[in-house]
Amino acid sequence: MRRLLLSSIIIIIGITFISRLSYLQLLRFSPNQILEDPAIKAVYDYPERGYIYDRNGKLMVGNQPAYDVMVIPRETKPLDTLEFCQLLGITKEKFIEQLKKARIYSPRLPSVVVPQLSKEDYAGLQEKMRKYQGFYIQKRSLRDYKTNSAANVLGYISEVNEADLRANPYYRAGELKGRTGIEKQYEELLRGRKGVKYIQKDRFNRDIGPYKEGKLDTLPKLGKEVHITIDKDLQEYGERLMHGKRGGIVAIEPSTGEILALISGPTYDPSLLVGRERSKNYSKLHYDSVARPTWDRSILAEPSPGSPFKTLNALVGLEEGVIDEHTKFTCYNGFYVGRQKKGCHCGGGVRDMNSGIYKSCNAYFAGTFRKIYAKYQTTDEGMDAWEKHMKSFGLGNYLGVDLPTGRPGRIPNKEFYDKWYGDNRWGSSTIISNSIGQGEVAITPIQLANVMAAISNRGFYYTPHIIKEIGNGLTIDESFTEKKYTTISPEHFEPVIEGMANVYRVGTARYLNIPGIEIAGKTGTVENFTKIDGERVQLTDHSVFTAFAPLKRPKIAIAVYIENGYYGARYAGHIASLMIEKYVNGEITRTDLEKRMLEKTLEHEYAKPFSGEPFKINEYVW
Repeated sequence: MRRLLLSSIIIIIGITFISRLSYLQLLRFSPNQILEDPAIKAVYDYPERGYIYDRNGKLMVGNQPAYDVMVIPRETKPLDTLEFCQLLGITKEKFIEQLKKARIYSPRLPSVVVPQLSKEDYAGLQEKMRKYQGFYIQKRSLRDYKTNSAANVLGYISEVNEADLRANPYYRAGELKGRTGIEKQYEELLRGRKGVKYIQKDRFNRDIGPYKEGKLDTLPKLGKEVHITIDKDLQEYGERLMHGKRGGIVAIEPSTGEILALISGPTYDPSLLVGRERSKNYSKLHYDSVARPTWDRSILAEPSPGSPFKTLNALVGLEEGVIDEHTKFTCYNGFYVGRQKKGCHCGGGVRDMNSGIYKSCNAYFAGTFRKIYAKYQTTDEGMDAWEKHMKSFGLGNYLGVDLPTGRPGRIPNKEFYDKWYGDNRWGSSTIISNSIGQGEVAITPIQLANVMAAISNRGFYYTPHIIKEIGNGLTIDESFTEKKYTTISPEHFEPVIEGMANVYRVGTARYLNIPGIEIAGKTGTVENFTKIDGERVQLTDHSVFTAFAPLKRPKIAIAVYIENGYYGARYAGHIASLMIEKYVNGEITRTDLEKRMLEKTLEHEYAKPFSGEPFKINEYVW
C-alpha cells in the first residue's frame, strides 16, 4: 500500500511538472522568456518615427540618423578606459557611471552608454569598435525639425526612465518616448513598432545563427504620419510677432474647431531638444523661472478675461430676458457699488447694447449683471443660472483638447462664494467685477478663442483639436466632429455681433481695420497686480483682444493675451489684426502695424519688478 501511495505521488508530481512546463512553453510563451535565456541575444531594429505635417501638407518634423553606443555588461572585457572615453567624447567618471547603471538594469540586456552620436562621430568610431568587446553601435533616428516654431505644439522625445520601464513593458532602456505635445499625445501612432531578431549563442558566448531559424523574428513597422491642424506659416508669423513679449495666441477655425495657431511667448527652437546637448538645453530652459519658455501660456495661463467677457454677459442677459438690444443704462464715468465708484473709460452718457459693446462701457454690463440676478428670488438661483450659461461655452472646465496638458480656468459658483463670505452673505454687488471680466473669473487663451468661435457660429462650437488626419486612413476621434451647443438661442447673437463689428468700425479698435476684411472684435484691458517685498503692487495692465473674421462665414476666431501689454487695442489688438490678415489674405497690407509689432518689445516692463524702476501704469507712449 505504501509503495502504491509513493508511486502515485511521484506520478502526480511528474504530471504536474510536465503540464506546467508545457503550459509555459506552448501557451504562455512570451518574448520576455527568451530574453531571460543567457544563450539568446535580442537585436532590435527601430523604425523611423512618423512624420508630422501641417494642415497644408508642409513637413514640420522629419527624422535624421543617429547612433547609440550600446553595452551588454556581462560580455565586456578589460579595456583601455581612457582611450575609449576619448573616442566617445565623455569623461571617465561618466563612463563608469553609465556602466554601473547598465549592470543594475540587467547584466544580460543591452543598455545605452552614449546616446545620439552624430554621423561624423559614428564614422570615426565604427572601425575601432571591434577592439571593445561587449560594446556595439546601434542605429536609430532622431527628430529633424523643419521649423523653428511650434515647440509647445510638437513637443519633444527623450529616453525612457525607470518609471516608464515599470509602466510599459514595450520599452527597453535607452529607447525614446514622446514627452510633451503631439509627440506624447500620439506616441503609439508615431513610434511605430520595433522589430527584433533573436540570435542563438554557443557555450563560448559566440553568435551561431538565428534562434529557431528566425521563426520568432519580427519586422519593424513604420510610425504613422500625422497631419495636424496647425498652419505652419501662421504659427511662424505669430511667433515672430511675439518676440520680446509674454503671453499666448490661439486661433481656431470656427467651422471645424481645428486649431490654426497655438502660440506661447517666449518660446524656443524645438531643435534645441535634439541630440547630445538636449539635457543641458532643457535644464537651461526649464529652470528659467522668469521668462518660463517651457510653460505653455496658450493653454495653461488662467488670467482674468477682461472686457471680452462682457459679450457673454450680454448674451446671458438677452437669453434671460432681462434686457434687449434697446435697453439703456446711464454711465457716470463709472458705476457705484454702495458708496464706492468703479471707473469706466467709455466717456460717460447713455448707452444701449451696441454702444456699450463698442465703447466697452463698464456701467452697461454692471447694470446687465444686476438684472440677471434680480430676476430670481435668491442670489443662489441667479448664480446657478449664470453659471450654467457660462459653462455651456466650455468655460470652467477642460475643453477636451487633444494635448496632454491644459488648465480648466474658473467660473465661480455659489459654493465658491459661500466659502469666502458665508451663506446668504453676498449678492450681485459683491461679485460685480465678474460683469466686466475681472473678479474671480479666470479663462485660458484657448477657452477665450473658443468663445469667439461659438459666437461666430451663433451658438455652437466644436471641441478645439490639433489632429487633422492620421496616415493610412485612420479617423480622428468622433468627439472632435460633434457640435456642442450653448444655452443661448441663435437669434440673440446678432445684436452682440453687430456691437463687436462696430468695435472695428467706430469703437476701440477703429485704428486696427484691415482693408477688405470685416472683423468683429472686442478689446480688453486687465488689471495686473503682484507682490513686491510683501506689498501688493499694481503693474502695467495686461492687453487682451478677441475677434473673428470675416463677419459672414468666419474662417478664423482668435484670442490674444499679452502680459503687461497696456490697452487691449495696443499690443494684443495689433497682433490679432495682423494674424487675421495673414490667414485670410495670405499677405500683410497693414505694414505699419507689422513694423511696430516686430520692432517693439515689452522687456522693459518685465524688468520693472526686479529693477526698482517706478511704475507708470498704462502710459500710452510707443
